Amino acid sequence: MSADQWTGRRKRGGDLTKLDQVIAEARRSRSEREKGYREQSLRIHPWVCARCGREFNRANLHQLTVHHKDHNHDNNPPDGSNWENLCLYCHENEHRRYLDHLAGGGSESVEDPGALKHSPFAALAKLMADKKMPD
Repeated sequence: MSADQWTGRRKRGGDLTKLDQVIAEARRSRSEREKGYREQSLRIHPWVCARCGREFNRANLHQLTVHHKDHNHDNNPPDGSNWENLCLYCHENEHRRYLDHLAGGGSESVEDPGALKHSPFAALAKLMADKKMPD
């Protein structure tokens, strides 16, 4: 079996299939987009992980990633306000936390006071009144 037959859709009659062309174009676009905002972020922000504080230099700069704060990779403002530089480990942790939040049905924000339903001290005043100390 030849390599072209093994990959299934790699080539048909010497031409790339339409699907392969679309995938190749998407990968090129993504690569160009990532290169653009990564280079901008590295120029704007210090070479330090915004979470753990690890410092980077030219030798290990490939381990510093650009995180989109709103998780929208197409939101790339020129001032860098949607980016933060994170090391590989903190970046993975941030995305894992976000996915866990979504998996838990997390559309509510903890910062929204209406989202908090439980008040652990709601009956405290009544308990304190019932147990008055003798004078």
